[in-house]
Amino acid sequence: MEQKRISSGTKWESKVGYSRAVQTGVQVHVSGTTATNDDGDIVGKDDAYKQTKKALQNIESALRETDASLEDVVRTRIFVTDIDDWEAIGEAHGEVLGDVRPTTSMVEVNRLIDPELLVEVEAVAIIPE
Repeated sequence: MEQKRISSGTKWESKVGYSRAVQTGVQVHVSGTTATNDDGDIVGKDDAYKQTKKALQNIESALRETDASLEDVVRTRIFVTDIDDWEAIGEAHGEVLGDVRPTTSMVEVNRLIDPELLVEVEAVAIIPE
């Protein structure tokens, strides 16, 4: 089965050996995505809500380069550095995906790749046939 690989163009993709997203048939898997802008700067420093919104916007951009959209998301995984921020993170997730209602997990981790990152989100979408 043919795979379509999506790149965000960051230096990390080639260095680490991953794609922003991979579409195989009707499935699209989006790598852990953070709140960075096109210049690689973190959006919403010290604000878990803003970081979640930006990460989900970045996921939406990756999905647009495949045959999927946010409406096709069936699963998200949210990694957070402080589980006490769960309400703000959940609010942002609900604003973006509340009507879609994918399955999800929110897990506290010790840290993310940059200490200023508070949230990282993965997504899986299934495109209707």
